[in-house]
Amino acid sequence: QVQLRESGGSLVQAGGSLRLSCAVSGRRDSGYQMAWFRQGPERERQFLATIDWSGRQTYYDASVQGRFTISIDRATNTLYLQMNNLEPADTGRYVCASEGLQYRWRPGPIMDFDYWGQGTQVTVSS
Repeated sequence: QVQLRESGGSLVQAGGSLRLSCAVSGRRDSGYQMAWFRQGPERERQFLATIDWSGRQTYYDASVQGRFTISIDRATNTLYLQMNNLEPADTGRYVCASEGLQYRWRPGPIMDFDYWGQGTQVTVSS
């Protein structure tokens, strides 16, 4: 069973930085598109960024373009989100997601991923 586990969330001041991690278990191979989302208090999900299995193709929401960087370590099957210049509006629960089909790349704010983590909380104070 594929499981995703996020870590790295914290309380940070506006203008600060954080790096989130998402460890994938229950799957021996790589080759899957992955993404980060932010979940609000009403559990609504906002797409942030996605990356293909090679790490060479990415797509960002305009609200985080230039501040956030998504990356993937295929050797350890770990997804990352480097967040710089954080704003109070970035507060939320950050959730990672994974595609179920190998070697499929869908650029854009894709919402229908097959596997989801529980999330890690990020709070940005002003």
